[in-house]
Amino acid sequence: MADQKFDKETANDIDLLQDVIGKALKAGADAADAVLVEGTSLSHARRLGKTEKLERSEGQDLGLRVLVGKQQAIVSSSDRSPKMLAELVERTVAMARAVPEDPFCGLADPSEIARGWPSLDMMDPVEPSAEQLIERARAAEEAALAVEGITNSEGAEAGWGRSRVAIAASNGFAGGYSGSHHAISASVIGGSGNAMERDYDFANSVYGADLRDPAEIGRSAGERTIRRLGARKMPTCRCPVVFDPRVARSFISHFLGSISGPSIARGTSFLRDKLHQRIFPEAITITEDPHRQRGHRSKPFDAEGIANQRRALIDKGVLTTWLLDLRSARQLGMKTTGHAARGTASPPSPAATNIWIEPGSASPAELMGDIKSGFYVTELMGMGVNGITGDYSRGAAGFWIENGQITHPVSEMTVAGNLNEMFARMTAANDLEFRTGADSPTLRIDDLTVAGA
Repeated sequence: MADQKFDKETANDIDLLQDVIGKALKAGADAADAVLVEGTSLSHARRLGKTEKLERSEGQDLGLRVLVGKQQAIVSSSDRSPKMLAELVERTVAMARAVPEDPFCGLADPSEIARGWPSLDMMDPVEPSAEQLIERARAAEEAALAVEGITNSEGAEAGWGRSRVAIAASNGFAGGYSGSHHAISASVIGGSGNAMERDYDFANSVYGADLRDPAEIGRSAGERTIRRLGARKMPTCRCPVVFDPRVARSFISHFLGSISGPSIARGTSFLRDKLHQRIFPEAITITEDPHRQRGHRSKPFDAEGIANQRRALIDKGVLTTWLLDLRSARQLGMKTTGHAARGTASPPSPAATNIWIEPGSASPAELMGDIKSGFYVTELMGMGVNGITGDYSRGAAGFWIENGQITHPVSEMTVAGNLNEMFARMTAANDLEFRTGADSPTLRIDDLTVAGA
């Protein structure tokens, strides 16, 4: 693939980074890379028809990483004046000389870096006005409050953001990309006294034209809230548990944390010995595609200038890979998988982008059709997951299932199990929607402990 051509803004950013890197090499660094992040955002929040926030922010940050042998230091600055950048270089090189050696740190070999990448259609050229955001939030909250039984509002918000990222390194890599983000949410309360319940709905998109109708989001938030009124506890039992897509995607986070290279290198993951083994049923595939057009988390290359690609992290139930950056790959005696991510003030670490659990063939109704007694979870609380053992215990609320039908709301429940066993018993419905960049259809897991009254 030919060397990439850049727009004027990205070319200027890269020129600045390469100048800083050149100064670091002259100051005694053996290698260096730098990242520049610029962002603009506009947000509006309202509650009960009154504006609570209307903010616009603009910021930029430049981070420099230098290596002196196997010693590494990183310093960032939001001031790009020549004087401050000169001080940044001096301070970073001095810090690198003072820190202990890290035998696994270092830039990519020039033969490993990406030289070209696809255009991902991640930038909406239309910037919404403050009035447009105010109207989106107004429509969402008013639609939510219009739902019969809604008694109060926690508010509605609408936001927009734009960012630009540029990366350059002394190994010859230079690249950049831009992205935009639109968001809207509403949260309301129903009932009164000790019988109050709340719920919410939200939407995200890269392009404003792809955003869900604000009034639809508001109505959904109100209707979700009303359905939760009259919730009660159920007796402790073992039963099938069905996870609504909004909470089912949390299993993606648990899974990604368990295959992250640093955790595997430290031996602190419950999946540390499971590479190339079946850990999900054959019907489960988990896909990652950093090049998905208009994807919520798309990026054309990783933070170390390595090419990234679509892949099945779980292929028909089998774990195919760890998530590796250069450092964790060296620790494990492997090659990077192009999963490096970083901020301006921290070294790279592995992260996945645009991940989803592939849908199954059954509808959500069919998925729960044979359940005589079970739990449909719409909200999870707490962080009761042990990454070393896989033990899982989280607070939950939702609805009870009887004879295949959702009946009454339940709350103050706990769902418990072990992720090794939960992954092995997972079944997916056919209702996948791409909403956040880590998405799942409805999931069913049998024989979990559900604790209540």
